[in-house]
Amino acid sequence: MATQTRIREQPLNVVLAPASAAEASYRSTVLAPGFQPAPGLDLHYLGGKTIAQLTFTIVYLGAWAGGDRTNLDHALAAAMGDAHLNNVLAQYFPGTTIGSTFAGSRLGPGTTPGRVYRDTVETTVANLAQSGDLGGLDLASTVVCLALPRGVVLVDGTSTGGPAARIDDDAVDSEHGLGGYHGSIHPSPGETVYYAVAVYCEGSNGIVVFPDPWENVCAVFYHELCETRTDPDVEDAIRAGDTPAGEHLLGWYSPNGGEIGDIPLRESRDLSQVMKEVPLADGSGTVPIQLMWSNAVGGPEGPISRPH
Repeated sequence: MATQTRIREQPLNVVLAPASAAEASYRSTVLAPGFQPAPGLDLHYLGGKTIAQLTFTIVYLGAWAGGDRTNLDHALAAAMGDAHLNNVLAQYFPGTTIGSTFAGSRLGPGTTPGRVYRDTVETTVANLAQSGDLGGLDLASTVVCLALPRGVVLVDGTSTGGPAARIDDDAVDSEHGLGGYHGSIHPSPGETVYYAVAVYCEGSNGIVVFPDPWENVCAVFYHELCETRTDPDVEDAIRAGDTPAGEHLLGWYSPNGGEIGDIPLRESRDLSQVMKEVPLADGSGTVPIQLMWSNAVGGPEGPISRPH
């Protein structure tokens, strides 16, 4: 399949509010709204790495209220480990059991600037790896989730003024619909560290659907972690550009829609259709997440009691 399906648009690894200035900066076409079955948007497996058993840790940067940290820790761990949500993803891991391990959270070092750029994010992740703060974790299957504090703006661009991958434009920041992104760095030859970063989604900053900012952050991180499960090396594919080598680095990817979390957002004009509180399989409560794309139904799908 990988040899037959060429990616005509540069792969994306960001989470964007639909109909926002940030989304418009990335898109070359406008997809039809609504959730009628749309198999033409389905994900294709292009041969790259996937991660069936994912570990993640949350690093809180700057000032975070203790209650927000506790709530986010609990909800994200519960969502990632939920049997009914994982049943939706099982179709992309045939013959393999999927799951996740929460490796706890920690407070990040130093202060956080008012605007955080991609190179700042990647330097922070590299410093965490080199300082030993991530010791004991299998970095080949671990995601470092950087949670930005209230009021900090995230930019998908570099602090030197050049584009990170696609565009040098203030529209691609969290004040114009950017909620977060995921990627990877290579601190040393043969070493990969995966990361995700999310904005404190509140007011006009980030993607705001739920009443409490930590709930919005949970949904953004759920989006990014599901994408890392199914397409962890997208950042390397972006770096490789429009080449066969770059395409083969992609895991599950839709040539017409993007990653597993991108398509529902692109197809929605009402975020509440895809960003929802869903019940946990064990009956312990609900969690705020974003619905992922399901090839089995040709659209976003909520928790299901058994895999397809």
